[in-house]
Amino acid sequence: MAYTAAIDRDNPSLFLFLIDQSGSMNEILNPTNIRPAEVPFQNDGKTCTQVGDGPTKAQLVADAINRLLQNLSIKCSKGFEEVHDYFSVGVIGYGGDNTAGRVEPAFSGHLAGRELVRISEIAYNPSRIEERMKKVSDGAGGLVEQKIKFPIWFDAVANGGTPMCQALRRARSILEPWVIQYPDSYPPVVININDGESGDGDPTSDAAALKALSTNDGFVLLFNAHMSVTSTNVIEFPASENALPDQHARILFGISSVLPPQIQSEARLDGLMVSELSRGFVFNAKMDQVIQFLEIGTRPSNLR
Repeated sequence: MAYTAAIDRDNPSLFLFLIDQSGSMNEILNPTNIRPAEVPFQNDGKTCTQVGDGPTKAQLVADAINRLLQNLSIKCSKGFEEVHDYFSVGVIGYGGDNTAGRVEPAFSGHLAGRELVRISEIAYNPSRIEERMKKVSDGAGGLVEQKIKFPIWFDAVANGGTPMCQALRRARSILEPWVIQYPDSYPPVVININDGESGDGDPTSDAAALKALSTNDGFVLLFNAHMSVTSTNVIEFPASENALPDQHARILFGISSVLPPQIQSEARLDGLMVSELSRGFVFNAKMDQVIQFLEIGTRPSNLR
């Protein structure tokens, strides 16, 4: 299977984000990697660590997803006001109790409650616009802060456990009718962002069922990004499990899809060392690696 189908309005593609919203996502992720005193706290029976001052993992992931949705909207824009529906997008949050689970659509505002939304609807329906400060070049080698408009479609949430298996089953139920409706499309890409082990069992079989879905162009792609506040090495797009530190990492590697040739090329352009066996998996990632991972996994190079 080639993963070469053109993406157009008759044959769109799909991005589905599965976002860990467990209590441990309240940990503060220090973007500078400076580690002040750690303060342990309890959340849902698990010991978590508050690290320094700054935004939480949940807040940083929300910012990354919102920025990505904005960029996708721009890439699909033709003219000043026209946005072509090259993609549908879903954002599913999972948290709550591991047994009952909370696995639900995570868009806010006008799009709340919807599993899949066309990119044109996303472009025209942010739940709100915030003013943010961004550092930009002053033209003389320095940086100045500038106010920017930042659209919000997805808000940070963090509580409970990590029902990853339920999230993968929900993803499969969403994608089953879609691949039937669009049999000639580039296959859906599912990106799972989490910071801990699955709380409701081994996700291997549920991931396999999800990846068994296909269009005529290839099987559904499942990529996984594991976030961490630790200072140990980041492992990006590994080709084997040999360097992975524990069983949790090996499970995430095992359920991640091999990168198609097109995405391998995109990763190499970003200076990453990948091979034909590299998988869509990042372990122990900091926020800059998560952002790069999202951008590579969603870069539409075959729009028509």
